[in-house]
Amino acid sequence: MSKRNKLHVRSGDQVHVIAGNYKGARGQVLRAIPSKHQIVVEGVNMRKRHQAPTQANPEGGIITFEAPIHVSNVMLIDPSSDEPTRYRNRIDADGTKERISTKSGNPIPRP
Repeated sequence: MSKRNKLHVRSGDQVHVIAGNYKGARGQVLRAIPSKHQIVVEGVNMRKRHQAPTQANPEGGIITFEAPIHVSNVMLIDPSSDEPTRYRNRIDADGTKERISTKSGNPIPRP
């Protein structure tokens, strides 16, 4: 029996890093990796790698990229108050799920 890995953020969300070397940084979630409970955040956990020349990149050299961080190290940002928040799920009368900020009570739109 396989367990479904569910993350509290999704691609396109604005997040605030609450732990680790990049604590206090904000950015957009570029990619989610649910099987490893990790996400890639824009401008966070930057790494450098030596790249051999390829047809796509004939120069080669050193490339800089964002490495994944654990999803427990980030909090979702409430767009109305611009502060990190937890959220609740609310199911509307028509059956659609909606994320509601616990601090402000306002809905958090889908990215």
